[in-house]
This record gives sequence, C-alpha cells and structure tokens, in this order.
Amino acid sequence: MTNPAPIIIRPLQAADHEDWRKLWTGYLTFYGSRVTEEVYATTFARLLGNDTQDYTCLIAEQDGQPVGLVHYLFHRHCWRVENTCYLQDLYADPAVRGQGIGRKLIEAVYAAADAAGSPSVYWLTQDDNHTGRQLYDRVGQLTNFIKYQRPV
Repeated sequence: MTNPAPIIIRPLQAADHEDWRKLWTGYLTFYGSRVTEEVYATTFARLLGNDTQDYTCLIAEQDGQPVGLVHYLFHRHCWRVENTCYLQDLYADPAVRGQGIGRKLIEAVYAAADAAGSPSVYWLTQDDNHTGRQLYDRVGQLTNFIKYQRPV
C-alpha cells in the first residue's frame, strides 16, 4: 500500500473557482442547504477580496488537486480586547477523508489566529455530525452553548 501524497494548505486563488465551488457545494449538500448563484459569486469575490471583515479561505491540495476547504473570519468580541476567530465552513472531499485533511485545515486556522493575535477560535456543527465530531473532540473543546436564531 502506498502512502497518499502530502497535503498542502494554501490560500484560495482565482483559478480555484471551479474546484472551490464543487467543494463548497459538497459542504452545503452535507448540511442539506443550497445557495443562489448570486451568493456563490458574491462569496467567491469576497474570499478573494481585501476587506478585513470578509472571510478567508484556505484550500487543502493533494497531488495538485484541491480536496478540502475552510472558511474563517476574525471579528470583535465584547468579552476580550483581541478579535476572535470564527471557523464557519470546513469540508474535505469524501474520497480523501481519513487522511488528516480536516485536522490540517483546522490547525492552519489556529496558526492564522495565532499570527493575528487572536487566541480564540470557535465553530459550530450539528449534533449528529458524528464523524466530524470525532475530529473536533480531538482538536477542540466542546462547550455547553446552545445556538438560537431568528425564525425565517
């Protein structure tokens, strides 16, 4: 059995559009969601922009092929002086799961947060995301907060 190719974590590039869209669509499908073409276009443009209020995207690449992504954002927090980091979307192509891609993407967000002087990183997941939670239990600390949102 041969070892899989190394995983490279790098910033999103304009040339990644098609692969990014495929990966993000996989993420949205996993959570039973969809977005409009306008949201796809706006999100991709924002990910490539320079506005510090927008999300950042990192791509996991293996053998020159994007196989995972993470979106994260720094924002102010009333309980601390420094910004906190919200990891919103994390996804690895099902064909390459179990190779440490999710862990490497989370660790890359941790490193970006450290570099920005933002020691706090948090994320949400569904309680029945058992596979994802196995990883999250190893790299994070489960809190007892419950999410509420405005009814649509």
